[in-house]
Amino acid sequence: MGRARTRGVTPEEEAAKHPGVEIHGQAIRINFQYQRKRCRETLSIPVTAANIRLAANKRAAILHEISIGSFDYAAHFPNSPRARTESSSRRATLQEVHDRYVPIKAANITAATERRYRVALDVCCSEIGWGLMTDSIMPEDIDQLRAKLIGTRKPSTVNHYLACWNGLAAWALKNGYVTRDLGADFFKNTPDNPDPLSFEEYQAVIENGCLHPQDVALVTLAVYTGLRPGELCGLAREDVDGSQLHIRRSMTDGRVLKVPKTTKERTVWLVPPAQEAIRVLLELTADQEPQDEVVEISRHQSRTERITPLVTPVQARNKKTAGRRLVPLSWATKWGKLLSRAKVRFRTCYQTRHTYACWSLTAHGNIAFIANQMGHQDFSMLVKVYGRWMDSESKKESEFVWTQMRKAGAFAPTMPQKFE
Repeated sequence: MGRARTRGVTPEEEAAKHPGVEIHGQAIRINFQYQRKRCRETLSIPVTAANIRLAANKRAAILHEISIGSFDYAAHFPNSPRARTESSSRRATLQEVHDRYVPIKAANITAATERRYRVALDVCCSEIGWGLMTDSIMPEDIDQLRAKLIGTRKPSTVNHYLACWNGLAAWALKNGYVTRDLGADFFKNTPDNPDPLSFEEYQAVIENGCLHPQDVALVTLAVYTGLRPGELCGLAREDVDGSQLHIRRSMTDGRVLKVPKTTKERTVWLVPPAQEAIRVLLELTADQEPQDEVVEISRHQSRTERITPLVTPVQARNKKTAGRRLVPLSWATKWGKLLSRAKVRFRTCYQTRHTYACWSLTAHGNIAFIANQMGHQDFSMLVKVYGRWMDSESKKESEFVWTQMRKAGAFAPTMPQKFE
């Protein structure tokens, strides 16, 4: 006679041996306590005795991870609705958080700005460590980042990098990828002092550096209006309105037209030298035809303008490859050559903007008017950057104010004065 076959254990009998494991319809469900809450999760495996034992082992592993504080809900139950509500389920590497954050940030900025953000974030994340889990990053790591950055970069550059990092850190905190504030403190940064041209240097550039009427016009217009290099290159003939110049756009080195820095159009009042410069530029571009050009407002918004460039590369060596407009990088190169030819100490072309501000302030110009001419949102930036020029003229300003006060009717009625 053969051996008698014994009956196998049924799933129900096996489930009875393992507390926390139960048969739920056609599936297996495990129960456990996590963060003082009862959790029930269904496993997508067939109901067999062997799978009941598998579920019991899984539950035991979960209980162990909970006891040592390493339990990740999403790792065990990625499709569970509760996984998205548990902070531990948001564990990710710095690389993963970076890759999720950048496309979201890019939706609100231009392509050129996005490139600068990517460079800054790539440097910061590389220094911290792409493979680190975000919840393991400590404030000390951010202090180390600041120390490494400032060792090889100017404070203004480091602060730009840290500002980009702080944006990522704040987003990570908001979305549960970290549980602590990982924002970095900025370095105290004193802006570089303006280095304006003296009037004698300006004359030397005009008389000895400029070999073409366009050069004379561009230098004169830049010095007497304070336009940014991109705004200068983005001018159109249609922007000229008598003694006024409407600043509606700016040009990037990538030949992209965009709205000005403050996104707002402004009107610049032209003094006689600037009016003469505009007249010359209008003559030089008389043969240009208007065309439809796209002006970027944001990444997802733009406008089309039918305009004629006022500043063209008329001296380009290769006319076939030259664009319709002079770009800021080309203007910066030309500016350097003009200074060299005139034997004037080198400054960047942006110093023409500082020259306008300093000349205007030392001429007792109204600071609110000057700030508006330069496109500042208010005059606080003017005071911060050019305060030294204001202070240097304090005695003259005091005399000017006193002269005005002595005029009839200048005093308030409550302060009657008598003069001989």
